[in-house]
Amino acid sequence: MKTRFNAHKAAPDAYKAVLDLENYVQNCGLERRFIHLIKLRASIINGCAYCVDMHVKESRHDGLPEQWINLMSVWWESPVYDEKERALLAWVDAVTRIADTGIPDSAYETLQAHFTEAEMARITVAIGVINVWNRLAVGFRSQHPVDKPAKAA
Repeated sequence: MKTRFNAHKAAPDAYKAVLDLENYVQNCGLERRFIHLIKLRASIINGCAYCVDMHVKESRHDGLPEQWINLMSVWWESPVYDEKERALLAWVDAVTRIADTGIPDSAYETLQAHFTEAEMARITVAIGVINVWNRLAVGFRSQHPVDKPAKAA
């Protein structure tokens, strides 16, 4: 796959606008694990290798358990996620797949049981921002760095 072009270089003002939203998300008071969950799950849904690679590494760096990271693509089948995380994962799925889901009341009600209205607004903005990043990266074929292979012991 070949990179189409660098959106940051082509439209730095557009990149800055998305970055400003990203900075808001990073500093809005959401727990770090929830930000990682949102970014990683939406990136998996959107098939964004660039973002999945980045957010797996960031999640590891922040000390999230390997199993928690690895099972994100099949979260509904795993008991490693607590009820609050499960409510958030269902919301990420519904909002990211809005054209297919219409964001059902059941997803909203489950989220509402665990988060305040302010938190739900911040969460939904965070989902929107990662979806923008995913669309930029997938649309213009941004390539993730390839790590050096580990040497067998």
